[in-house]
Amino acid sequence: MADDVVFLVPGRSPIRGKAAFAAAQAALKGVRLEAASDIQEIRVLGDWAYCWNHLAIEVHPSGGGVPVKRAGPVLSILRRQADGRWVIQRDANMLAGAAE
Repeated sequence: MADDVVFLVPGRSPIRGKAAFAAAQAALKGVRLEAASDIQEIRVLGDWAYCWNHLAIEVHPSGGGVPVKRAGPVLSILRRQADGRWVIQRDANMLAGAAE
């Protein structure tokens, strides 16, 4: 991900930068995640690209219990770096509670 990455998620302020993303991920320490992504569209426009997909995740608490399920669309904007690597610049994640 880019140093100035921005993640947009429902119900909270944007997560700005790698350090903020890492801090947000610290809340997931000890949980087990299961995820499935279904890519809907990818477009490359020179050194920029976007990817739209449908993401479904299950978060299994470390102490057991009922997993939290979320699903929805995600739109990621990527940029090619000088060395050829692609990094996420912006990510809009519209996950909501998933039906059983």
